[in-house]
Amino acid sequence: MTHPVRRVKLTVAYDGTAYAGWQVQPNGTTIQEVMEGAFSRILQEPVRLRAAGRTDAGVHAREQVVDFADAGVRDLETIVHGGNGLLPPDIRILSASVAPETFDAMRHATEKEYRYFLYLSPVASPFLSRYAWHIEAPLDLDAIRQGLSHLVGEHDFTSFRGQGCNARSPVRTVFRAEVAKHDVPGLVSIDVAGAGFLRHMVRNIVGTVVNAGRGKHSADHVGEILRARDRSAAGVNAPPHGLFLWRVSY
Repeated sequence: MTHPVRRVKLTVAYDGTAYAGWQVQPNGTTIQEVMEGAFSRILQEPVRLRAAGRTDAGVHAREQVVDFADAGVRDLETIVHGGNGLLPPDIRILSASVAPETFDAMRHATEKEYRYFLYLSPVASPFLSRYAWHIEAPLDLDAIRQGLSHLVGEHDFTSFRGQGCNARSPVRTVFRAEVAKHDVPGLVSIDVAGAGFLRHMVRNIVGTVVNAGRGKHSADHVGEILRARDRSAAGVNAPPHGLFLWRVSY
């Protein structure tokens, strides 16, 4: 007797330090590969996972959304508990639910929010070294805030597009771009939310507005960089370990 195919939606968190990113690739262990191996064992059938955002090597996720189809033999509780029993401790399934058969974690997302952490202190923190970009000199957060304001809206983000990006169009819409302080002294985040992002786009934005915060150029120059549509005009690609896929909305 064959079971009806169901579509399962997962919320997943992971520390990306040890992985070559989300997507299966030949030259490194990826989160998708590890998770598909675990689910294939639990479900006793091949599983193909799709994620809302294909995070790069070293990037983390507080709330990644993943979907897959299966025969519906195992209950959702078994998938969560069994999956977490087989997965390494740096990947956790937070929840599972049955989704409509047509659900697609990437295509149906209406907003993705990324959060990038900076640690501003003369001395690096051993506790934040995997999760925040350490910057020794103080930054002008008002300049960063003003620089980010130029990026809100629908724009051609060619200047912030990473190498190897295969998106058909460089046009993306940013809903919000903000800087915030946190309870830990020196810990600051840059939050960027939008409908979708180009490869390395958030990290390139962070590298550029940090330059404004350092006084290397004016905050308004961020708008000029955007209009230049030239990747060489923008700042350094900020290191991956400060970046989190923070939330996905549907």
